Amino acid sequence: MTVGSAMKEAYFEAVVMIERLHRLFLEVIKIELDRIGTPDINNVQALVLYNIGENQLTVGELTNRGYYLGSNVSYNLRKMVQNDYVIQIPSPHDRRSSHVKLSAKGVALYNKLDKVLGGHAQGLQEKVASPSDMATFCSTLRKLESFWSGFLSR
Repeated sequence: MTVGSAMKEAYFEAVVMIERLHRLFLEVIKIELDRIGTPDINNVQALVLYNIGENQLTVGELTNRGYYLGSNVSYNLRKMVQNDYVIQIPSPHDRRSSHVKLSAKGVALYNKLDKVLGGHAQGLQEKVASPSDMATFCSTLRKLESFWSGFLSR
């Protein structure tokens, strides 16, 4: 059975759109950071911060949890520690490993970002997509992720 050109075109369009949407989202985060007056953290760092949330994670867990297009998570964490958004805790069992968690300043920014993203979600629901639409969309993305992961593990 051969795949029709429509499916091949839709597949490639989806792949290109995923990257474009991620870059666009990072620009939205940059604008929101400027709007709330947070000049000492960039958009990628804000996304890392939001992914840490209320958790304490290893750098490896953080890297696996989020996708920071074209960025170095270790570098961004180092800058976030320097700017007092993140606390880095050395592992008592492995000197090569450490855990990170948000500082009080990081928690305050997390709460602001959570409110901003909540507003985005509200606008999305009112103007673009229902919760059901988004659930279907995320389900399709998870299937694509699984497809690509299966391809890589062959």
